Amino acid sequence: MKARLILPFLVLLTAQASALTPAELQRITFDQHIGQVLSRDLRFRESSGQAVSLGDYFGDKPILLVLGYYHCPMLCTLINDGMIASLQELRLSAGRDFRIVSVSIDPSEAPETAAAKKIQYLKQYGRAGAEDGWHFLVGDKNTIAQLASETGFRFAYDSVSREFAHPTGFIVVTPDGKISRYLLGLRFDARELQAAITAAANRQEGSLVKQLTLVCFHYNPITGKYGALIINVLRLSSILTLILLLALIVRLGRRPRATVTS
Repeated sequence: MKARLILPFLVLLTAQASALTPAELQRITFDQHIGQVLSRDLRFRESSGQAVSLGDYFGDKPILLVLGYYHCPMLCTLINDGMIASLQELRLSAGRDFRIVSVSIDPSEAPETAAAKKIQYLKQYGRAGAEDGWHFLVGDKNTIAQLASETGFRFAYDSVSREFAHPTGFIVVTPDGKISRYLLGLRFDARELQAAITAAANRQEGSLVKQLTLVCFHYNPITGKYGALIINVLRLSSILTLILLLALIVRLGRRPRATVTS
C-alpha cells in the first residue's frame, strides 16, 4: 500500500539540487506495509561491533524502527530530534517499555560511527536505562535493501551531494516484529506516539497515515529545506485563515441585537 503525495509535482523543486531525476525523487517516500512481518534473520552489527540478527530485538516490547544514516547532515538529525522531543513527554521509557532500533542505510558506515551517534542521542534523551534499550546498527548493502523493501522505505543515493535522499519518519513495530503503523514527518505528537506504542505493545495494527500529512511535511531530502511552493502554500493558508476570521467577526457584528421588553 502506497501513501502518495497529493501534489507529486512538488518534487520538481528539488531537481536542481541533486542528480536525481524528478521521477526518482517522487519515489522517495514510505510505502506503508502495515501488517508486514519483518525477517528475523537479517544480520547487522551493533555499535559495539557485535553481530546481531533483527530478531534479537523481538520479544516482549514494541520497537521504534528508525532508518537513516549516521553522518546525515540534517534530515536524520531533525527526525531524531523530533522523536526524542516527543519521547521526553512520555512516561514510557526506552529500555523499560519499548526499544528503539536505529539502522543505517549506508553500507559504508562502521560500528564506530554508530557508537558515536549512540552517545549523542542517549545524552540528548537523558533517560536512565535507555542505553540497553536503544540500539544502533550497521549492515551490508543486501541486508539494508531487504529491510528497506520490507518496511517500504524508499531511498536513493545522490551522487552530487554524496548523500542519501530518504523519507521522513519512523516505524512502530509490535514485539513479534510486525509493522503496526508509521509516524511520518519531522515532529510527532506525544499523545499520538504513546497511543502508537501502546497499540503495538498490544499487537494491534494501525491505519494508513493520511496523505495530507505527507504534503504538510513535504521536505527537500537533499537541501534540508522546505520547498518554496510549500512555504507559499502555508503563507496562503495563513492569509485565508485570517480572512475567514475577519469575515466571521464582521458577520457577528452585523447581527441585530435582541431587544429586551419590559
